[in-house]
Parts: sequence; C-alpha cells; structure tokens
Amino acid sequence: MQGSSLNREEAVTIDGSMGEGGGQILRYSLALSALLLRPVRIMNIRAKRSNPGLRPQHLTAVKALADITMAEVVGASVGSQTLTFKPKRRLGGSYRFNIGTAGSISLVIQALLPALLFAEDDSFIEITGGTDVSNSPPIDYMRFVFKPILRKVGASIEIHLKKRGHYPRGGGLVTLNVKRLKEPLIAINVIERGEIRDVRGLSHCVKLPSHVAIRQAKSAEELVFKEVGIRPKIDVEFYEATKDPHLSPGSGITIYAITDSSVIGADALGERGKPAEKVGEEAAAKLLSELRTGMAFDSHMADMLIPYIALAKGKSCIGVSNITLHALTAIMVTKQFLQRDLFEVRENNRGGIICVDGIGYLP
Repeated sequence: MQGSSLNREEAVTIDGSMGEGGGQILRYSLALSALLLRPVRIMNIRAKRSNPGLRPQHLTAVKALADITMAEVVGASVGSQTLTFKPKRRLGGSYRFNIGTAGSISLVIQALLPALLFAEDDSFIEITGGTDVSNSPPIDYMRFVFKPILRKVGASIEIHLKKRGHYPRGGGLVTLNVKRLKEPLIAINVIERGEIRDVRGLSHCVKLPSHVAIRQAKSAEELVFKEVGIRPKIDVEFYEATKDPHLSPGSGITIYAITDSSVIGADALGERGKPAEKVGEEAAAKLLSELRTGMAFDSHMADMLIPYIALAKGKSCIGVSNITLHALTAIMVTKQFLQRDLFEVRENNRGGIICVDGIGYLP
C-alpha cells in the first residue's frame, strides 16, 4: 500500500486521554501526522498527568516537526491541551533545536525520526536538552539498543553524544544523522532472543567523583555474571573536575545483551542519596528480568517499534517481554492514522507477541 492511497485530506482526531494518557500520544500522533502529511487535532493532551498540557520538551517536538514539514500549527504553547497540526512537506536537511530545559532528547528523536526517514533529503539534526533524565530512555539506550534494532527494519541512522545533560539544567548535546529511505521498511519476524552472545554497557558520572561510575559498573557486572555466567564489558565515563563541561551533576548506567536475534537493554539513573551500587544493581536486575522471558525485545522497545513495523512491507511478528500500556497506546494511535486494524496482540506467560500486516509505506 503506497502512502498516496491514504486519505491525506481528512484530519485525524486523537483523544490524548486514551491509553496511558501521557506525552507518548502526542509524540506518536505528531510523528505519524508528519510522516503521512495528514492533519491531526489532538485534544486532552497529557490529561492523565498531574500537570496536564504541553511541557517545554513537547513544544520542541511540535516546533521541530513544524519546521521540517512546513506545518501550520495552532495551540503550541506551554499548558495547551489542544493542538492542531497541518503538515505540508517532509523537507529533511540540517536543523538545530534547543529544548531549553532537561527535557528528554530521546523523546524528541522518537517524534522526529519517522518523518525524517521518508524526507526529501538526508537529515542532520542537533538537539540540546536532557540526555539522562527520568521517565525517558537515556541516550545510551538509543545509541546501543534502539539504533541496531532499527537497522533490522532497514533504517540507517547515527546518534552521537556530544555532551550529557542531567536534571535540572540539561545542556546536553546530541546529533542525529538520518539517511532517507528509497525503499519501504523491512518486515521482521523475531520472537525468541536466542542465546546471549555478549553483555556490554556504559556507566557514567558528571560533576561527581570517578568512583561513582566505577562502583555502578562493578555492581552491575557482578550481578549479571552471577546469573548468566558472562562478565559484562561495561565502559566507564567520567571527567576531571577542572575539565568537566556539564551543567548539572548526575550519573547513570545502561547495560545491554547482544543475543542471536536482538539487542536487549536496561538502565538506571543515579539520585541524591542513592548509593552507586544500588544504581548498578537496579540496571542489572532490570536486564536479567528481561532476559528471563526469552523474548526478543525488551518492554521499552515494544512500543518504540510499533510505527516502524506498521509501515514496513509485509507481515511482522515481534516477541516482547511485556505488553505494556505504552505499547497498546502506540497501537491505538497507529491504527487511527492508518485507517485499518492491522494488529494482532497475543499475551503469554513470558510476555507477548505483536503481529502487524505492514502497509509497505513509501511516499
């Protein structure tokens, strides 16, 4: 099914209170609107959050996609609970965006990427904001887990970390290179993870003593080795006090397993008063929990893959460790834009399987 056969004229109306009722609905709605060049009206934005409406990081995604697609936008202001977005073209090219806070760069990338993959030209994007913040995939997850998995569906991207940004000041800097697609995305059928071939990771700290990152890494290594018998190769990143360019102190660790068929990741953030050992153990425990299911994709990747396999050419089936509310919400939004019920979701005692008849989208 070619993109031209979709009804581009009729606006899609999305209720932002459905499913998990958070910013994810806004991001997926904007991403699909920009990709398909189909107008969207989103109501009740982040209705289930304690501070409903658009926040600064959401506005960055709105304004970035508006620039990339020459969109007409109504309602783009902090606190707004209704937004109308009418895109015209997917331009590609070079852009710089500044979230202005520690808002998540990873979540902005999620919103931009589908349209950039099918833009008129390759893209180079520079984003300033938060790289390691709560309730968001850290940039290391995007680099080491998301990027190689996206390659499986035929998308070529590069994510480069230039500077980290922690809460509250942010100031992180990331560049995104996107090679535009000339063919539809590739359907994948990956249910089981297969054997674990390697475990790797990165433990970091900024504006903190180096032993914080070292202790995080060591505790994660010990816990993983004890259960799976593979000693992880966890790189350690820290800075001399006089040469540390970051704005806010912080630490974190991302750890991932390379398996026969996939890459499975987990992460944890440091907090004031939280021992570094606890941070490492938390990330390792999350990874081990994902690996015990035997499924090919972790719970975070489940919802992140939804738009791509729906756009791919052919039927995809993916095994996920958990059918999360985020995944179900991503499916609901995607179905509304593609005007068809393409999905089949089956839960089991190890997680679940999501199948979709992809539309083979190509502008």
